[in-house]
Order: sequence, then C-alpha cells, then structure tokens
Amino acid sequence: MNRIKFIPALSIAIILLFAACSKDDYKLGGENVDPFVRFNFMTKSDNIPLEYPAVNANLIPRNSFENTAVKTLKIPVALTSFSLKNAVTVNFSATTTGATDSYSLNPKTTLTFEGSKLTDTVFVSFDKRWTQNQSITLKLENASDPNIHIGNLNTEATNDTFKIDLGTISTNYTFPISKIDIKGVKGEVINFKVNFPNGFFPSEVDKLEMFQFLNGFDYELTHDDYGTNRSSINYHLKLLEDLQNDDVYYESSLTLVNTALYPATGNKILQIVKPIKSARDVKANPASKFYDLTNQFYLTYGENWFDKSGTCAWQAFNAFTFPVVVTKDNPNAILYSDKGTTNPNDDIYHDAFKIGFNVVSGTSTTNSFNLKRWFTNESTAAANSPGFNITSALEFFPDNGNSKTQGKVLVIPQYITVANTTKSSHSIAISGEGTYKEISTGLFEISFELKLTNQELFGGTATSQYKIYNNKTYPKLNPINEPCAKEVDL
Repeated sequence: MNRIKFIPALSIAIILLFAACSKDDYKLGGENVDPFVRFNFMTKSDNIPLEYPAVNANLIPRNSFENTAVKTLKIPVALTSFSLKNAVTVNFSATTTGATDSYSLNPKTTLTFEGSKLTDTVFVSFDKRWTQNQSITLKLENASDPNIHIGNLNTEATNDTFKIDLGTISTNYTFPISKIDIKGVKGEVINFKVNFPNGFFPSEVDKLEMFQFLNGFDYELTHDDYGTNRSSINYHLKLLEDLQNDDVYYESSLTLVNTALYPATGNKILQIVKPIKSARDVKANPASKFYDLTNQFYLTYGENWFDKSGTCAWQAFNAFTFPVVVTKDNPNAILYSDKGTTNPNDDIYHDAFKIGFNVVSGTSTTNSFNLKRWFTNESTAAANSPGFNITSALEFFPDNGNSKTQGKVLVIPQYITVANTTKSSHSIAISGEGTYKEISTGLFEISFELKLTNQELFGGTATSQYKIYNNKTYPKLNPINEPCAKEVDL
C-alpha cells in the first residue's frame, strides 16, 4: 500500500515541476535543455534599464519598455546554452509605427554569439525627436544553428519580440558640481562637464544658448566633439590673464539657461573661483578634527537657532562629514595615506582646511547645515536637491596661521540648489563666517552665522546662528536673544 500511495505522489511532484518550469525558464541549465535565444531586457525598481553586464537574478525580462530618453537604449539578447564550439548568428527585424529615419540600430539585423560570449546587444540610437505614440518593435527571426529555439521554451513569456513605446521626451541638463577652485595662472585650463541625464540631440544643442555669463576675469570656452556620447559634454575653460593678487577674491560664474526643450535641473550655476590666499601651515590641519574615515558613518552634530512651533529655539541635527580630497600640488594638501606603498601615484591628499557633507552612498542626501528643516515639501533626492550635499562647505583659518586649537571659519560662498517634490527648483546663495575652538580636550566647537539668499523664498537674505561639534556629547546650549528664521514652503 505504501508503494501504491508513493507513486501518484511522485507523479504529481513531477507534473508540478514541469508546470513550474514552463512558467519560468530564465534560469534553465543542463545538457538536457535545448538552447534558446530571447530578449533579456530588465529594469530596476526605479524603471531604469539594467545594463549588461550587470546581473540581477531577481528580475524578470520584459517584453516592452516606455522610453522617454533620447540617449542610446541598449537591448540585450541572451543565448541560453553551454559555451559554443562555433559562432552562432541570430537575425532580427525592426518595424516602427513612425518615421523610419528617427532612429538607427547597431547592429542592423544580425547578432553574434561565440565561445563564452552568450549575450549580444542591440543599440537603438535616436537621431531626432519622434512623433507622439510612436513605437519600435524588434523581432528575433532565425538562428544560423537550427537547433537553437527562437524565444523561451514556453508559451507564456516567449520574449522573442521586444516593443519600445516612445513616450513624451524628457531632456534636461545640469552641472554635476557647483564650484571649482583655480590657481589663477594664465593659460590654466579648467575642465568641467554639462550632464544630460536623458541624452541630447547634437543638432539642437548646437543652436542652444546654453549659458549666461557673469565674468570676473578673462577666459575662453571650448568643448569636445560630441562623438557618440549623448550623456554629457566636456568643456574646457582657459584663463587668458594672471590672477595673482592673493588678497583679492576672483570669481566668474556660468548659469544654465532654462529652455523649452532643455530645462535646467539640479546644479544650475557653476562658480569658477580663485579664493583669497592666506598664509597657513598645513600641519595645523584643523579639518582633520571633524572627520574620521575609519568610521564610514561618522557624523558631526550641531544645533541652529530656528523657529519651533512659533518659538525660537535651538534645533539639533547631524550630518555625514568628510574631507575634501585634493591633488598633491594643491597649496592646502596634506598627505592622508600612502596606501602602504612606495608608489607616490596612489597617495591620497586632503585639504587641511576644508570639510564637506555628503551621503555615505546612494542617491539621497544628508542634512548639511540642517537645511532640510528650513523647508517643507522638499525633495531629498540628490538629482533634484543636490544642495543638501555640500561637499566643500566650511573652511578654517587658524589663528596666526598655525594654531591647532582655534581660529576663524568661513562658510564657503556658493550657490546650492533645492527642489520641491514636483521638482521645481531654487538656487540659493549661501555664505557666513564665525570661529572655531577646542572647548575641552578633543572637543571642538564651530560657531558661525549662516546666510541664505533668495528673493523668492526669503524676500532677500535669511540668517541663523549655528553650533557644530565633532562629538555627539557637547554642552547644553542656552537660549540667545536673537530673532530666528522660519520654515519656507517650497
């Protein structure tokens, strides 16, 4: 009786196993599995395509995708097989409901697989703006080896066709950084990028009045050829004069123009600055008191005088704090690590007098200067509000140029960008100054006033008093007899 009961149970298990395999054969392997080829296009949780050779076993290939970017779209095609003894080609076709000259394919009709190379890619490039509701359908037709099946070995998700629905085009541009310091030597070349997260059309950018200029010194501006890159443009700014008065602050700025086809987002202003030069001994190294790279989650702690439910009070905050990495020839450079080698090319240098705030990883933001409390309805994504991550924020000026315990501090003047949850952004000028001091053994306090300037948000300039410490344990702060800023709805 036991054998009679066992056999049907085993049969049911086998039936269930085959049924399961028919619904999900993306991980098939083994000599008894027929080789097959299919589209292997996947997207991450944010709907951004997962580009080969990146792998995520938890994702399932899609048979369609709505594309709103104009940069090249990469469509991977995978052959499920052991290593190939001979090269295999697979032919595919493409049809569109719109203009055939609005896109191009590479390769045009034939994919190649050989050896252990079991993935090939169709690159879809867009040559001009498409019409509404246009689509492109790719279809795998046949393989040079007749034993290779076209599509998955099931009837539910064959993935032998892939449809690209061309949605409303979104093209924008931004500066990846907001400020560059220069030496001020005639002939010096400063390189920077303008990023186009969703790509651009060269014919449109050629006609685009991209920048507004506010020039404090003479320079010429050029850019590289676009080539096949559609994600950024490399620019080169060459100084045409010497800026060698150490007591003068020099600045030129470039502002991205907000246009109908290419709205400016994120960092819209790039400052090119030669700061005032002061005699400072890098051995004082005050910046090192406010970061600890042995602890990736190191925080500085602070409070600022701010409105709290209609009453002025000290409001606590913290932020991830980091050094400013510089090159060896920077006048403020101090060696942080030689990485245990005698090769000077891998040495790491930090600015002895600057610190900044940033996230440890990811695309979110930290709470530089408690700025998130200044606003309601703010976007905390770095792509929309890069100003919450101020990577070069405070600069220290030791007393007598060499004091290891006290001196003056400057909020590095710059523009930051914050946006609301609908991505409407604002450029805010920040500045300020104060002092720093070792108030007990190993405990440093930075005391300063921060100024935020934006006519629309603040009607001019708003200010707040700040205290920042290099340890979460610090003296209780007494109330001060000063007015305080209030939250602003973005």
